[in-house]
Amino acid sequence: MKAIRLQGPFDLRLDSVAEPIDPGTDEVVIAVTAVGVCGSDLHMYETGGIGGKFVNEPVTLGHEFAGEVTAVGQGAVTENGEPLRIGDRVAVDPAIPCGRCEPCRDGNPNLCLDHFFHGVPPDDGALVERLKVPARNCFRLPDSVSHEAGSLLETLGVSLHAIDLGRIKLGDTVAIFGAGPVGLLLLVLAKIQGAREVLVFEPVAVRRAKAIALGATAAWDVAPNADLDEVVQPLMQQTRERGVDVVFEAADAGKSVDQSFAAARFGGRVVLVGIPARDRTEFGHSLPRRKGLTVRFSRRMKHTYPRALALQEHPLMAGVLDELVSHRFKLADSKAAFDLALRCGDGILKAIITPQN
Repeated sequence: MKAIRLQGPFDLRLDSVAEPIDPGTDEVVIAVTAVGVCGSDLHMYETGGIGGKFVNEPVTLGHEFAGEVTAVGQGAVTENGEPLRIGDRVAVDPAIPCGRCEPCRDGNPNLCLDHFFHGVPPDDGALVERLKVPARNCFRLPDSVSHEAGSLLETLGVSLHAIDLGRIKLGDTVAIFGAGPVGLLLLVLAKIQGAREVLVFEPVAVRRAKAIALGATAAWDVAPNADLDEVVQPLMQQTRERGVDVVFEAADAGKSVDQSFAAARFGGRVVLVGIPARDRTEFGHSLPRRKGLTVRFSRRMKHTYPRALALQEHPLMAGVLDELVSHRFKLADSKAAFDLALRCGDGILKAIITPQN
């Protein structure tokens, strides 16, 4: 069968790989139907690694995915005990924690010290025709949720976890730096959470327009070489020089970190969601210290899939995941999908790759 393998920076190839062996106890095999191209995938494509993990041998990318069950092992049931059957449509949590380490025992499997994560070196992911996964990582999709939306439940889960860390209260004001798929979902979730105003900063025009369509109070351009004060000036005017209660940095974790600190009010909260391509972030110390900011780093997600599925019925979220899908590619055309997403070309919001064509 065919898979997309990353060999090194900008070296993405269509390869032949072995079919998955028969599922064992508590396992299923799925035909992968939809895989989202994530910002972290683009980091790996551009640099050959992410977060200190590097492509030392070819690896199959893809961690946002959904599929259809084609084979079922003995005792294969979902996390909530539902038996899985051939033909079931499922979204799959890409993280397989050990369940034994201290973070796992503390209820933080996203911080697991010995985990498998589909699509991050050295662990193979979902840009492949068929894949074996633990049944407990599968979440059955209702008829109302498409395969594409099912693959983006992972993206929504990342946003949900960040929202949890931000602790938005009714009537809070919120700023979001970066209006890619995660930033746009943060916007919708902030509105659901009761934010009074959501102010967005994003350099790409089509993303700013989508933010306004999804309910942003304002969406401003961010000039590459603009001074810090110049960037946050419209926000300060909007908030009468107070700043906002909660800021989500969902951009490149470069200048956007200092900008996030500048946008927050004294005593405010900042959640860093973005991942820098070179695994290095620098920011000024005195401003966040003087403001007494609470700064949280957000890693992946935990226990979010059931909530993400339930949110598909919420009036503000219904249909949003499908709306984010702007481009679709066959498995063999994955490199074109990555190149387009990397340069933010052709009005792209989210690219989906369909291994079953």
